[in-house]
Amino acid sequence: MLDKKVIPDVYIDALQEISNIGLGNAATALAELLDKKVDMAVPKAFFIDVEEIFNMVGGPEEVVSCVFLNVEGDVPGTVLFIFTEQSTYRLIEMLMGQGVGDVTELDVMGESAVSEIGNVLTGSFMNAIGGMTGLSMNTSVPMFAFDMFGAILSTSLVASGHWDDQVLFIETVFFQETDEIRGHFFMLPETGALNRLFEALGITEGA
Repeated sequence: MLDKKVIPDVYIDALQEISNIGLGNAATALAELLDKKVDMAVPKAFFIDVEEIFNMVGGPEEVVSCVFLNVEGDVPGTVLFIFTEQSTYRLIEMLMGQGVGDVTELDVMGESAVSEIGNVLTGSFMNAIGGMTGLSMNTSVPMFAFDMFGAILSTSLVASGHWDDQVLFIETVFFQETDEIRGHFFMLPETGALNRLFEALGITEGA
């Protein structure tokens, strides 16, 4: 199992490269959905302890929209892509051509739009990981939830069964003109799955 305190820089470099490719693909896909140019900030990729997940989003009572799916194959686990409540509303406003503050709740049409964007973004990251490693990664049908983060995470952890102590976290920031949309990608791997990921990249703990 990886020890967060001694993770070599080469691991982080590999994650950063995967993040750059995945986010680049995601920005292109999002621009096609919005029919507008979308820029992206350089993503931040790193490991965190499971209990630190809440600190990245705002706490267990923070309302978020989340696309989550299970991954089977060489790197089994659970993947979550999360937008805060305000980022969720701003996404809908951008899609619908509305002004800032026009959307204050999530209706059926808005849920469908955010779910589709989450599917595209999640797929972009997973394709980047699979493409760089050559590993078999079969994903379940994505599911959408709009709820308190604590409730979503609890359900995800129960569904994933045995998970590693370390979670892959990638912070994503998209820019469209003066607007900013911040998302959070989490991969909760089953025990030992991260080691297989880095072995496929030709990286060992002694690198």
